[in-house]
Amino acid sequence: MNGNILLAPPIAFFLLILICLGAAHFAASLSARGKDTKRKFEAYACGQRNVVHNVSPDYSQFFPYAFFFTIMHVLTLIIATAPVNALTLPLLYVAVGVLALLIIFRG
Repeated sequence: MNGNILLAPPIAFFLLILICLGAAHFAASLSARGKDTKRKFEAYACGQRNVVHNVSPDYSQFFPYAFFFTIMHVLTLIIATAPVNALTLPLLYVAVGVLALLIIFRG
């Protein structure tokens, strides 16, 4: 270590947390205060009070796209960061990724 204790990761992390907490406290002191009313913490959406949620979205159609993006993202990161002399593991990841894509897009 070069002697600068402030650059040690735990100390730098702790100092950064303290700086962020101080900035949040300072920003909170500048923010506007709302009036305390009976309805202050009620649900409020789009100008309407007491909104009943009639729509329950179904994400089953979205899942294959999200899974495809995740697989491609991880494969790209593995291939891009793999060392040149170690190709076995990235090729195994590609094979598993192709298998996963075949499972997603099965008939």
